[in-house]
Amino acid sequence: QVNLVESGGGSVQPGGSLRLSCTASGSIAGVVVMAWYRQAPGKEREFVARIHTVQLADYADSVKGRFTISKELGRNTMHLQMTDLKAEDTAIYYCNADLIPSGAVQRREYWGQGTQVTVSS
Repeated sequence: QVNLVESGGGSVQPGGSLRLSCTASGSIAGVVVMAWYRQAPGKEREFVARIHTVQLADYADSVKGRFTISKELGRNTMHLQMTDLKAEDTAIYYCNADLIPSGAVQRREYWGQGTQVTVSS
């Protein structure tokens, strides 16, 4: 059993900052990629940022220069530091992990339950 748990969401004014965290727990042989997606009301879920095991990261154009994704070495925990937040960043943010469960031979994809981020004055 593998679980992804997000934390750190909340409400902030435009220009503010928030830090999201996600921890993958359970029987895990290895994590390949961890990522953040978001879904705003009435819109489809969209990619935000991802980080690979070797610490390579990439971002959606809409968040480049404002968001920074990181992963703790040796741990299945990642963070998303969000700065200069805008109203359009308001969404539910979901943690995503592409990993190999213990005893498995193939990678599987897992999702967290999501954490709400609201940017409003």
